[in-house]
Amino acid sequence: MARLRLVDRLPVIHQFRQSVGLQRGMLVAGLVLTGIFLVMALFAPWIAPYSYNQLSADGENFGSQQPPSAEHWLGTTVGGYDVLSRTIWGAQTALLVIVVAVVLSIFAGILLGLVSGYFGGWADRTLVVIADAIYAFPTLLLAIVASIAISGGQSGLWAGILSAAISITVVFIPQYFRVVRAETVRVKSEAFVESAKVTGASTWRIMFRHVFRNATRTLPLIFTLNASEAILTLAALGFLGFGIEPTAAAEWGYDLNKSISDVTSGIWWTAIPPGVAIVLVVLGVTLIGESLNDLADPRLRARRRASRTLTPADAVAAQQPASREFMGEVE
Repeated sequence: MARLRLVDRLPVIHQFRQSVGLQRGMLVAGLVLTGIFLVMALFAPWIAPYSYNQLSADGENFGSQQPPSAEHWLGTTVGGYDVLSRTIWGAQTALLVIVVAVVLSIFAGILLGLVSGYFGGWADRTLVVIADAIYAFPTLLLAIVASIAISGGQSGLWAGILSAAISITVVFIPQYFRVVRAETVRVKSEAFVESAKVTGASTWRIMFRHVFRNATRTLPLIFTLNASEAILTLAALGFLGFGIEPTAAAEWGYDLNKSISDVTSGIWWTAIPPGVAIVLVVLGVTLIGESLNDLADPRLRARRRASRTLTPADAVAAQQPASREFMGEVE
């Protein structure tokens, strides 16, 4: 069998080549939406017409609640900020929260899961109880408490990101812990692990060289789900007034909070852009997660392989002898 190229073995590209039909459509749609979000976040200083806290240009103020125009394509907010610029800059803030929160939770969850599942004993039982207790905490409530404890509820850029990221990290750790622990318990009894022990490999080498690679295959699925939840948690903090100050960074939830009174007055352009941005980003990440989840199902993989190797006529012909044989046995 020909060995796949390195590019074809990359996570997303590998799943894309495996996907067909609805799974491929979901994956492509999710990748497009998420790609737009990443481009906005990474190139916000060059894409956005103004800065997130800019109130004037060429010596003239933007004005408050100005309708869409050639100078401001999506109008201005009640605070006098350009709506399009703050929507683009808000993607950068959301990306930072996702990176900090999910990376911290993955690091802690994987390490604890490996240690707990491999060694077992009283430490394993204690960690399982603690993980179950933490998992019961509401994410948003914990985020509010962390925001107040870190910055008194009104925070700058990094304080706001850390308050949201820390709360999300604490809640997400049990998810990674459970998955990695269960896989570690299964993998550590495999023959290749026993062979490594016989050859004299150290415990930590076995854990991170052999067990780690086989116990973290499903983590991309959890990552996509947690990334969307991190965005929603950050937006909820900003909407409730515990987010980031507008002069420190742009944040979609804060802009939605300030646009509530505008909607009742018929001013639609201050609420729709940040709201649509939240929906599309969460939708894109969720579509990627759902398509990866479908591709990870071995039954769907077998069905896709069969549909690729057999034509419809061949598939019917292949099923007929088995059906006749089965009927003969029944008779």
